[in-house]
Parts: sequence; C-alpha cells; structure tokens
Amino acid sequence: MRAYIAFVSKMKITSSRARLLALPLALAAAFPSVAQIQMPPVIVTATRMAQPITDVVADVTLLDRAAIERSGAGGLVDLLARSPGIAMARNGGPGTTTSLYIRGAESRFTAVFINGVRVDSQSTGGASWAAIPLSQIDRVEILRGPAAAIYGSDAMAGVIQIFTRDGQAGFLPTVEIGAGSHGTRKLALGLAGGTDVVDYSIGISREISSGFSARPLVDSELDGYRSTTASGRIGLKLDAANRIEATFLQTEIDAQYDNVSGTDSHSLHRLQTLGLLWSANWTDAYSTRVSIGQGNDRLEDKPSAYISDTSVTSYLLHNEYRIENHTLSVDIERREDKLNNVYTTPVVSTRFQNALALGYGLKQGVHALQLNVRHDHDSEFGVYATGSASYALSLTPFLRLTAAAGNAFRSPTVYQRFDSYYGLATLQPETSQNREVGVKYEQNGNSFSAILYRNDVSNLIYYGTRTYEQAALAQYKGITLAASKRIAGVSVGGSLDMQNPRNMVTGKQLARRAKQMATLTADTRLSGWNMGAELQMTGSRFDDAANTNRLPSYTLLNLTASTALSRDWTVLGRVDNVADQAYETAKGYATAGLGFYVGLKWSPL
Repeated sequence: MRAYIAFVSKMKITSSRARLLALPLALAAAFPSVAQIQMPPVIVTATRMAQPITDVVADVTLLDRAAIERSGAGGLVDLLARSPGIAMARNGGPGTTTSLYIRGAESRFTAVFINGVRVDSQSTGGASWAAIPLSQIDRVEILRGPAAAIYGSDAMAGVIQIFTRDGQAGFLPTVEIGAGSHGTRKLALGLAGGTDVVDYSIGISREISSGFSARPLVDSELDGYRSTTASGRIGLKLDAANRIEATFLQTEIDAQYDNVSGTDSHSLHRLQTLGLLWSANWTDAYSTRVSIGQGNDRLEDKPSAYISDTSVTSYLLHNEYRIENHTLSVDIERREDKLNNVYTTPVVSTRFQNALALGYGLKQGVHALQLNVRHDHDSEFGVYATGSASYALSLTPFLRLTAAAGNAFRSPTVYQRFDSYYGLATLQPETSQNREVGVKYEQNGNSFSAILYRNDVSNLIYYGTRTYEQAALAQYKGITLAASKRIAGVSVGGSLDMQNPRNMVTGKQLARRAKQMATLTADTRLSGWNMGAELQMTGSRFDDAANTNRLPSYTLLNLTASTALSRDWTVLGRVDNVADQAYETAKGYATAGLGFYVGLKWSPL
C-alpha cells in the first residue's frame, strides 16, 4: 500500500432471537486476555490520507490477505457480507445480478474504488459486484457512513476500496489450483518482485463452473459461468521523494441465467480499470498525489441484444499537509461519466462533476477531530455542498467514544432519467443526513464496538409500476455490535445488526433487507491445521416494496481448513452451507446448497 498507503430513536427490539444473538458478543468482549501488542495497520479510505486504523474516528473494517484466505469465501460479495453492517442479495449463483447493502442502504449508495479507480454503472447505478474478482485482491477497506464530503456523489452509505497485490522485493511466484462442487475448477497464477527502484505484481486467474439451476421452478437446466481475470501493478521510484505507479485490472464473465420466460440467457460482463499515479513528498510536512483513472463497465445480454457500456474517468490532485498534531488536505477532482446503452432505443449521454474538497484533522491528547467540506458542480444539477464532522474522546488508552454527522448526495443515473421506456426525466439527486454515535474498545487483539446510526434520505429513487419514481423520504436506522476475543487458543468474533430500513411514505420495510443479521466466527490451530467455523444468521425480509412476498430467515454454517504440506505448499479446503439449507435472497431464485472446494497453493518463500 505504498501509494494509497451511527442516532436511533424509538427502536423497538422485541425479537427473542435478536436478544439471543447478542449473547455471543457480550461473552466475546468480556475479560480481555493478554497477548503480544502489534503495530496497528494503516488504512487510507477514511480520509484519503494514511492513518493507523486505531486513530480513525469513522466506522471502518480492514480485510487483509490473511483475513481473506482465512475466511474461505468463494467470492468478494460473500466475503463482504460477513462483515458488520453489510448484507447482500443475488439472483442465482456467481456472475448474476448482485446487490450489496451497507447499513440497509441501496447498493448504489456505496462508492467503490479498485486501486483508487472509481467504478460505477450509469445504467443500474452502483458497482457491478458480480464482476469484481476475489482471486486478485490483496486487501479491502470498508468505510461505513456517508463520505460525500470526501468522495463526492455516490458515497451516501459508505465507501469500499479494493486493492490488488503490491510488488515487493525479490522474486515471488504463486500458483493455486482447485476444484469443488457444481463442477467448479480454478487456476490462478501470480508473480511479484522488485528492487529498490522498480517493483511489480501481476496475476491471472480462470474459473469455470457448471453451476446450478437459478430458477428450478422455471427451468431445470444448470446455469454455469466462466470467468477470466488479469491484474497488474508496476511502480517506479524516481528518487527519494517521487514515485509513479500504474495499475490495471480486467475481468470477463460469461454467466448463464434464466429470464422471466424461462429462456436460457447469457450475461456477458466485462469490468476494466486503468490507473496512473504520481506521488511526491516535497518536504516532511507537504506531499501531493496526482492520479488519473478510468473504470469501464460493459454488460451485454444475449439473446436480447441489450448492451450497457459505462465509463467513469477521474482526475485527482490531492495535497496533504502534516504539521505536528494537525493534518490538512486540499483536493481538486473532476469526474466524467459516459453511458452508451443499446436496446429498443439507444441512450448515449455524458456528464461531468468538478469538485473542491478540504479536510482538517486534529489529534490532541485524548481528543481526535476530523472535519471535511466539499463543493461539487454537476453539469446537469448544479452545485451541491456536503460536509461532515466526527469526534472521538479517549476515556482510556483502549476505550473511545465517537460521534459523527454528515450529509451526502447521489445524482440519478443517465439511464434512470433518459431511457425511453423506464426513465423519468424529472428525477432529482438523492440526498441524505446522517448522525451516529459509538463506543469502541480494543486491547491486545480483543475488541468491542457499538455504533448507533440514523440516515435520512430524501428523494429516494425506486422502480415503480412501470418507470422509475421518487419517494419523499426513506430512513435507515439501527445499531451494529461487533466483538472479538481469543479464548483458550481459539479466536472468536461476532457481529449483530439490528436495523429498520424503510420507506417513510408507505411505512413499508425496504425490499430484501432484514431487520436482524448476525455472524459468529471461531478460528484455531489444531495438530498443524488452521481451522475455522462461521455461522451466518439472517432474519426474514420482503422481496417487494409492498411487503407482500416474504423471504424466510435462514442460518448457514461454513467450515474452513488449511495446512502447510511443506515450506512452499499449502492445501486448503472449505465446506459451505454444511446443513444444506434451502434459502433465497431474491424471490424465485435458488442459492447454492451444500458445497465444497479444495485447493492446492504453491508459494515459495
């Protein structure tokens, strides 16, 4: 990572199940044990500046490569959905339409970056999660809460930054092969290396699966997928103060699915990012970053001949000053969106946003303060001003109280406004007001946090009876509890979310979002094996805005294991949905039952 080195009022929790799920969290947080103190990792997403994660006031989660491998997750969305405050819905298996909800908010309310390059769709809105591969990812940083004052449009619920692997000194090849249920086969190759001047990392992976029938009541034919991904980073140290870096990622997926009529169709998805970064440390106090990035999202549907092609080009000049306990940032940013949508009537349009953003941070004794303001000029909707303020008070070196408030916005997509059949030209940007308070404890690897939040969204865009429509107000409020502890050689952790995402006009619960979710994990080492178990619990939801089609609650148990066969060889395996529970995240679409994966990895030291 060299270059890019929660109020709830009148919450009624009557469910006995929710109270029961809170018990593991309380047990995990109690009575801290003694462990070796380690330096905290550094993240950049909270403020666009490098910070030790222990200094960050915002609600953040870091998933590094070790955590990714330990999780045994088969895909990125499956990994993210195990993090506090996050849920997902998918129309079938991997490669199909996927939504990700942070604190119950719409998928499009999360700004997504890959190696600092923004990715978005001007058709559906939000990142195309089905197209982002896990095999090439080195770390993921999750920021919950609005961040429009830092990142502009889209960041109404949070930000997710995804980083592929860095180059490093030496010559480090890796090979992984694996196979699993549903005819799944995987091959991944990687190579990283470098010197004091040049470093590089490249990777390529191929995954094939026969899949399962996504809509068994409509068509029993299997819906498989094929995925190919390539990524790379190369960095050049010009001198002691200057460095340039280029990154790329491209993934192509051919996923089968059953449409409404039951006809077998193919979703051909290509996601590409290209980035160029120059970072300079002019003095000990002043540094700059200049970056240019383009994210391209292309979706083609066969045999319908539907094509949606979005490109997002971003230019950023980031200035950073650090003087004693003060930090100051000045960002000048431009974003250009282009959509080429082809179906019955083509939609071709471009727009841009220019922005100036200021940030100020202070860490003084037991106090930490972060202030951000941003001025965006949208070529279609004019000026939007956003701001945020967050504060932390350290009661002890290990216990902090936090509070934050901020506003955010998202402009409607070009397709939502101008499609001849579904569009509504009068749509206005969605806006939000967020408040949150929290408490965080962390000592010697043991942790506990509680975040209470409320996010009020005006002009919520949703799909009505025939076209897109806007509601006067939607509200997302809830509490997220999380804890981790090491007990008798076992690392246990858990999170519990109790939330109430609803349309304030109709009073209905927003579709596909549960009021209660919980995760409980346990990891240990036994006879040379690293072993893990994970329990995921999701409450009932409704599949529709009218709350007439209920999706039942479900509980999943997943198991993982890995061991070193020798110094360079590792075998790993996982079993998903051990109880083979049948469940749905979208009405009428099946999910995978009992499944397994076994892989062999070669990585010489």
